[in-house]
Amino acid sequence: MKTTKIKIAAILLVVMTVGFSFTTINKVTVKGSDTMVILSQKWAEVYMKKNPGASIQVTGGGSGVGLAALINGSTDIANSSRPIKSSEVEKLKARYNTLGVEIPCAKDGLSVYLNKANPVASLTLKQIGQIFAGKITNWKEVGGPDAAIKLYGRESSSGTFGFFKDNVVKTDFSPTCQTLPGTAAIVNAVKKDKYSVGYGGAAYAEGVKDCAVKKDDKSAAVLPTAATIKNHTYPITRYLYMYLKSRPTGETKAFVDWILSSEGQAIIAEVGYYPLK
Repeated sequence: MKTTKIKIAAILLVVMTVGFSFTTINKVTVKGSDTMVILSQKWAEVYMKKNPGASIQVTGGGSGVGLAALINGSTDIANSSRPIKSSEVEKLKARYNTLGVEIPCAKDGLSVYLNKANPVASLTLKQIGQIFAGKITNWKEVGGPDAAIKLYGRESSSGTFGFFKDNVVKTDFSPTCQTLPGTAAIVNAVKKDKYSVGYGGAAYAEGVKDCAVKKDDKSAAVLPTAATIKNHTYPITRYLYMYLKSRPTGETKAFVDWILSSEGQAIIAEVGYYPLK
């Protein structure tokens, strides 16, 4: 009888220990913008080291995918490199009776990538838009060599695609623009193709050169740097956002608060983005 009681006590202790181990892990899921994956993973890594009881899971897929996951309840935080659409807000309202919570968390410059061997060094915003719309198809039209322009861009679920279309192209993309699943893939394609052009987050511009951008024909050409993105003199500057369906609580609130703290914001520059202040 005594042995049986000891066995029961041991089993209860194991059950309690296992139960305790599960309850002490505070899981937060983050999904969305591929542009923000590098940054969010770094935030998660540093935060979990400081808070061993937290589990921050970061995945990409694009801004639209992240916001869809927020709407269907499969993520706590949606990362987005574009503002949420009114249609997405309506879906949040219909499902949760909230308008969602928008949290700007960093700044980014959208680079126009050129192959290092391409002699073209600068373009106006209008020229870039016309190139990606298919209205300018040869580099000689913008002072370069007599060579056809090869276009690389993001898929339509990407927030970078949406921002670039709305603010630079301002019409439909050329049907010749080859869509790739991530910014790193665009950089890799431009690296290999002398007469190509692509676009994406400034943090990814390795092995290619940034095109200096002019607001118009009379403006100076500006490269995307920490200074020009912070002071908005670089013409293609944007905020990066986190979206939640309602005001955060618990570990999610602690994680968001830490991201917006001086410590969390200091990490932004380490991975090539720019803090809010």
